[in-house]
Amino acid sequence: MNFEYFMPSRILFGPGKLNELSKIKLPGKKALIVISNGTSMRKYGYLDRVISLLKENNVESVVFDKILPNPVKSHVMEGAELAKTENCDFVIGLGGGSSIDSAKSIAVMAKNPGDYWDYISGGTGKGKPVENGALPIVAITTTAGTGTEADPWTVITKEDTNEKIGFGVKETFPFLSIVDPELMVSVPPKLTAYQGFDAFFHSAEGYIASIATPISDMYALKSIELLAKYLPVAVNDGNNIEARTNVALANTLAGFVESTSSCTSEHSMEHALSAFHPDLPHGAGLIMLSEAYFTFFADKVPDRLADMARAMGEDADSLPEAERPKAFIRALKNLQKKCGVDNLKMSDFGIRREDIPKLAENARHTMGGLFAVDPYKLSFEETVKILENAYK
Repeated sequence: MNFEYFMPSRILFGPGKLNELSKIKLPGKKALIVISNGTSMRKYGYLDRVISLLKENNVESVVFDKILPNPVKSHVMEGAELAKTENCDFVIGLGGGSSIDSAKSIAVMAKNPGDYWDYISGGTGKGKPVENGALPIVAITTTAGTGTEADPWTVITKEDTNEKIGFGVKETFPFLSIVDPELMVSVPPKLTAYQGFDAFFHSAEGYIASIATPISDMYALKSIELLAKYLPVAVNDGNNIEARTNVALANTLAGFVESTSSCTSEHSMEHALSAFHPDLPHGAGLIMLSEAYFTFFADKVPDRLADMARAMGEDADSLPEAERPKAFIRALKNLQKKCGVDNLKMSDFGIRREDIPKLAENARHTMGGLFAVDPYKLSFEETVKILENAYK
């Protein structure tokens, strides 16, 4: 029952909340707006709206639009250089987790010397302290998946070494986050599912993590409950604003879980997959790993899996005690089927079975810290076995 609670971000949540950008107190007078290299922010008018609302608030802006779905270190360094050249005094991440994560990392490098990897712990990172903090960050999320609007974490890949590593300090908590579900209706069904399952696994992993707290447990179970009920609705009817709002809430709650507990080694394993195969959506990789991963842990934390089954609407209590954790696995598979993502295969993304030992080694080398908070200490051989059992 010992824990510390620290979640300093101000969050504006609800349909229509983006409009408050025109009048709310912002942390500076010139923003670097970080978006992806895709078309959606311009196509749906989100970028123009943000620029216009900032102008109403007497704030200038510059756009950096190179971010990849799996963001890379070189773009962090380039964005930070632009922020310094243009004298930006805060950074806005507009879009999904990749844009907001990149905004956080850019905000760090706009105020600190050297290379971004100097500050990364794990892999080939040097683990130096971030002595100068970061520029203030505003997160405007247009997806419901990473929860990055409610946590300090950012995940960036070092391209030349295939290291995809999470990082965060207290200054990378957003100063302000805007979660407006109206911005999420444009997300296509498959991406809605992938993103929703990313949020789901933030909560599920956070619930079984050895550092879970009563606070994180509360957020995690509510997030799982909302996703089980509303994610299939949002996938099948993207214009259903009630479903979008509840999935967005589940995602923000999952961010709270990430602020008060932690992901576990499932995320380390997925980071290895998408570090070597950057076209693999993060949520899709997690879905492919999930049945094998949670089946392995079913007898390690049976009560925790039974709790999650109940949150998903399963009558676990009517089952023999030994069967209750399996109710969660069934509910998980059923949810994936309802969302149309139950037939994903690693082989379809170019992942080869013979590469599994290399992927397992990468997961443990780059993101070993998450293995340390597993409820059971996985060996290298067990890591390989989970990946093999997940392989199709």
